[in-house]
Amino acid sequence: MKKYFWAIFFAVAFMAVSCSIEKKAKKSFRKGDYQVTIEKFGDVLKKNPSDPIANFYTGEALRKSNRIWQAEPYYAAAIGNGIRNDSVKLFYAYALKANKKYDEARNVLDDYIANARTENWISRAEDEKDNLNYLERILEKESYFRVRSLDALNTPAAEYAPVYQDGQLYFTSSGMDNKIYKATGTPFTNIFSVTTNGANVEKETLKALNENINNYNANEGTVAFTPDGRIMVFARGNSGKRKGGEDVNLFVSTLRNNDWSEPRMLRINEPGFWDSTPAFSRDGKTLYFASNRPGGYGGTDLYSARVDGRGNFSRVRNLGPDINTSGNEMFPHVGVDNSLFFASDGHPGYGGLDLFVATRRSGKIEVENLGQPMNSNADDFGLFLFRADRGFFSSNREGGAGDDDIYTFVNEDPNLKIVNYFLQGVTMTNENERRVILPNVRVQLLDNEAQLLEEATTGPDGRFNFRVYENERYNLFAEKVGGPDRYFNTRVEFSTVGRGVLKDTLKTLVTNVTYDTLLVLEKLEKDKIFVLENIYYDFNKWDIRPDAALELDKLVTILKDNPALKIEMGAHTDSVDTEEYNLWLSQKRAESAVDFLASRGIERNRLVAKGYGEGKPIAPNSMPDGSDNPEGRQKNRRTEFKILEVGTSRPTETDDDFFDEDRFFRDDF
Repeated sequence: MKKYFWAIFFAVAFMAVSCSIEKKAKKSFRKGDYQVTIEKFGDVLKKNPSDPIANFYTGEALRKSNRIWQAEPYYAAAIGNGIRNDSVKLFYAYALKANKKYDEARNVLDDYIANARTENWISRAEDEKDNLNYLERILEKESYFRVRSLDALNTPAAEYAPVYQDGQLYFTSSGMDNKIYKATGTPFTNIFSVTTNGANVEKETLKALNENINNYNANEGTVAFTPDGRIMVFARGNSGKRKGGEDVNLFVSTLRNNDWSEPRMLRINEPGFWDSTPAFSRDGKTLYFASNRPGGYGGTDLYSARVDGRGNFSRVRNLGPDINTSGNEMFPHVGVDNSLFFASDGHPGYGGLDLFVATRRSGKIEVENLGQPMNSNADDFGLFLFRADRGFFSSNREGGAGDDDIYTFVNEDPNLKIVNYFLQGVTMTNENERRVILPNVRVQLLDNEAQLLEEATTGPDGRFNFRVYENERYNLFAEKVGGPDRYFNTRVEFSTVGRGVLKDTLKTLVTNVTYDTLLVLEKLEKDKIFVLENIYYDFNKWDIRPDAALELDKLVTILKDNPALKIEMGAHTDSVDTEEYNLWLSQKRAESAVDFLASRGIERNRLVAKGYGEGKPIAPNSMPDGSDNPEGRQKNRRTEFKILEVGTSRPTETDDDFFDEDRFFRDDF
């Protein structure tokens, strides 16, 4: 009896200890201390390798700490021993893919799709199966990239996210910090710089950024610089503390007296979520970054924020479903031709994060996997071009020095020719019968679907400059900002269709093509009269002819762009027939014009019809000798509009008035 007592006692004690370890391990998992989770559940698995809970949480901890290829046996054991979580098989398939077991991953996905219960997870599984089926096409892709490890910098620790700026290579590393980050079991990361000439590193110049930037109690992540190098944005977070430790936020610092100012957190961060991997556009007016904030398409999505002249960041926009997937998108970089490079595990790839490029062609976004050797079955990310055909990226692929490593690459494609198209112009107005510069005009570049792509406010020289793309149609919309005088909001069409450069005729790697245009804004003044050209009527009729409708549609656009205007539509005739008849006919024609405008959505209370007959000629109807003057009569048979009320309201400036990033990089892309 005594023997049985001790057997039961030890069994109960063992169960109590195991429960205690499991409880502590789960608590570590909830805190994001994934390496601690792995170690604690490791003690459980030593005693019982088949424990489903320990295997599941170990797999999840490995996945969440970016080691999904190591998670494969743990997910397999969890599934084999009864775990039926609706996501575990999906992540198991991801782990198989990361280990190049593509057929096995496809079989797991087929079984998962047939038996899963949650629609969202089924959709992700179907996307991943499509990606696997597409993989064969990627594997057949011819590659012109040449890749090598940057051995001068790589260590057994992590080096990643290289950024080149003014002869300095900045990167993130865990190699020089002794404090351990509990999520990964590796040292905290800091930002370093080293002098380089292209990819030639002067290792003796390697140094960590000052203590303002590198906080001993936190991880510092990816860094980004404005083109002039005076503003730096970087990610910081994961301190390991209970309050705020799970946050990763973007910070900004300014270069003053050759030193970086105390960083301040950007207001565009979403509290409690991951905001990281920043990158500036080529002109510094847009910041791109990754975030897992609510409202996205999957794990982490790519977003953008506008940067104004005072250095304020605002107007956050999701880049939309062409770029973002149900997986993770991060590490954006804007190329020389304004294409967007980024890392993703949601688009078709080899496993883990792959490198992609999104390019705008004829108004559509095309996303392309960069192929091997740029990508592998491991994580490949953090691409940065320091020239149009060469740059750096990060990878934890086999054969490296240890953890994440920095690699250099060269694109030796013999047909690589980059053409950048720009549209530059000047805003002007008519004053005393001559054109003069009109400053402080907000100019917007709209695509063919009226979506905002880019905007600028002109300075004293009235100049603006936008990036445009081959084989696209645009509208330029101009609105005077501030000042005592009012001006028409003006819209002008522009097209690059048929105006592109044949790349096979180019001799240089990068060619810039610039088009010129002019935007003339007329002053808004009460009782000012404008003659509408080419508004003709058939003899003795007042129906709106098709050619007249085209011209009146232009007036519809003007009225919609200037919603405070009230106008009079005035019709005039020549002196043929009686005054009474001409007055009647002109009134009918003016009313027809008003009816047409109303049919196009213009409110009738903004329109007045007025027939003037032959009473206000602008040219002689006959010659001095009494003979007929056809040209004069033609000028007198005209339609005009006169401003009756200018109004005081301006269009309200809201977020919806600005470039929607999911149309592809509005202001820059």
